[in-house]
Amino acid sequence: MKKIFLSLMVAAMAMTSCQQKAATETTTEGEVAATETVVEGDLAYVRVDYVLAESEIYKTEGVALQEKTEKAQKSWAQKEKNLQYEATQLQEKYQKGLITTADAQKQSQSIEKRATNFQTNTQKEAQALDEENFVFTNRTQDLIMRAIKEVNADGKYKMVINATALLDAADALDISETVLAKVNELYAKEKNEKPAEAEAEKK
Repeated sequence: MKKIFLSLMVAAMAMTSCQQKAATETTTEGEVAATETVVEGDLAYVRVDYVLAESEIYKTEGVALQEKTEKAQKSWAQKEKNLQYEATQLQEKYQKGLITTADAQKQSQSIEKRATNFQTNTQKEAQALDEENFVFTNRTQDLIMRAIKEVNADGKYKMVINATALLDAADALDISETVLAKVNELYAKEKNEKPAEAEAEKK
């Protein structure tokens, strides 16, 4: 489940941060635009799945959200199973003549009503969880994008790409650890700012 959760997040992000600063010279008709030649150090890549899995935001909020989602799914499955069992038992009792038609109809209506309420509540809970997961994914994407921009603030890299799209690359171009450290730094800063903002609102 953890691998699926991370894979979905990485797929949802589809994050490719490119800072292309290839300078083109003004050309006249018939001339070919001149661009910078990519040299060693112009490119870098980030293993986004690794950064996500090792980030503090995932280890705290992400894991908690994953567990909350799994718990809800198990609860829904169990409630649905219980309703189905009740309906089956009622049908068997009626077929064996252990219950009157009137009582069978009454109990059947009760089960149907509870099943309808279950479906309504489940849909609401599922939508709320979907929104939480959507917001969490956006927050992690934002943190990684901001981290990459800060790591590359000096414009050292002309392009930073997501390693999920790579077929082969030198390890020296991997800046995942640097980005991870920056993601954790930005996340820690956000957590420290929230109490201060809440205190300011009280005043």
